[in-house]
Amino acid sequence: MEGEKRENQNQAAEEEDQIVNPWEVAAKDGGKIDYDKLIDKFGCQRLDQTLIDRVHRLTGRPPHVFLRRGVFFAHRDFNEILDAYEKGKKFYLYTGRGPSSEALHIGHLVPFMFTKYLQDVFRVPLVIQLTDDEKCMWKNLTVEESQRLARENAKDIIACGFDITRTFIFSDFDYVGGAFYKNMVKVAKCVTLNKVQGIFGFSGEDHIGKISFPPVQAVPSFPSSFPHLFAGKDDLRCLIPCAIDQDPYFRMTRDAAPRIGYHKPSLIESTFFPALQGETGKMSASDPNSAIYVTDSAKVIKSKINKYAFSGGQDSVEKHRQLGANLEVDISVKYLNFFLEDDAELEHIKTEYAAGRMLTGEVKGRLGSVLSEIVERHRAARASVTDEVVDAFMAVRPLPNMFD
Repeated sequence: MEGEKRENQNQAAEEEDQIVNPWEVAAKDGGKIDYDKLIDKFGCQRLDQTLIDRVHRLTGRPPHVFLRRGVFFAHRDFNEILDAYEKGKKFYLYTGRGPSSEALHIGHLVPFMFTKYLQDVFRVPLVIQLTDDEKCMWKNLTVEESQRLARENAKDIIACGFDITRTFIFSDFDYVGGAFYKNMVKVAKCVTLNKVQGIFGFSGEDHIGKISFPPVQAVPSFPSSFPHLFAGKDDLRCLIPCAIDQDPYFRMTRDAAPRIGYHKPSLIESTFFPALQGETGKMSASDPNSAIYVTDSAKVIKSKINKYAFSGGQDSVEKHRQLGANLEVDISVKYLNFFLEDDAELEHIKTEYAAGRMLTGEVKGRLGSVLSEIVERHRAARASVTDEVVDAFMAVRPLPNMFD
């Protein structure tokens, strides 16, 4: 219900075969999200093998599993980031989190795992926005609860292993003002009410806080929003790793940027992490049975996978041996595609499972082991993230190794 091609607010919702916006992701009649249609609708580009090979060549490091397997599949001007980098020009990364739940699920980790990889291989600074103001307005949370959740989520983000000498985390409630607010006003003056309604689908029933929020998410794309980091570096480019449902914010931003004297931000965009029950949308923090949380024990993880993970296997062993599994709908295979590092093992599982020689229980068992290991490692890292560590990441300070 969004996008540059949908400017008419009176268009019937029934005409949409899928809904993809920053607050809702769903396919009509229980179908799958069609990413090719999203690329056409949003006007971004497919991330092809040439760009992936170029990342490998420029960094000297193997492409991340999320690149190799098409998890990050679309982009806007990523090639321009690589052009600049090849000429010796640095850039910075910007990503974020809307803190609406106490604990993250493993789908929330995907953009942060990938952002850490980008920070490591390109050795560039990173700003992470915690949109506690957004969640206060959309989720009907109090200001105080939104702020508390932001700090709790910050601990999970820090546990992903970001370099404190290159990373600044900020919450909107704490940081917005000064140069940041000046850029917000500049962006706001470039966006008409008709345009924001067309991009985001806002209606007359939405409160004005929602309509005024998009510039807040836009302006971390501009280096002058962070004078303590990038003073005198207004020409610095920005790369935003995010899921494709965030694209509307940055279509708006890219339209405004040249009008106020900045580079358009570049994006590299991911598919959605599906719910255990199937690939009709994305994993939801509001449905505990749709998600594997970073707080789940190994026992709970195994139970959720066995009980809820949609299977592409047949309904009897005999039939399965004969026909094999449908990998296109099997959630365990899809999750392994995200998180099983070993390419050869993944291909072996796919081959054996599709041929019926491997059973659903075996595939689910392997997934349980993989996810339990990731969650346990994350839990151990998070336990060492104290309030003092959070304060250090969120302190307004120069970053000593920003481009070293």
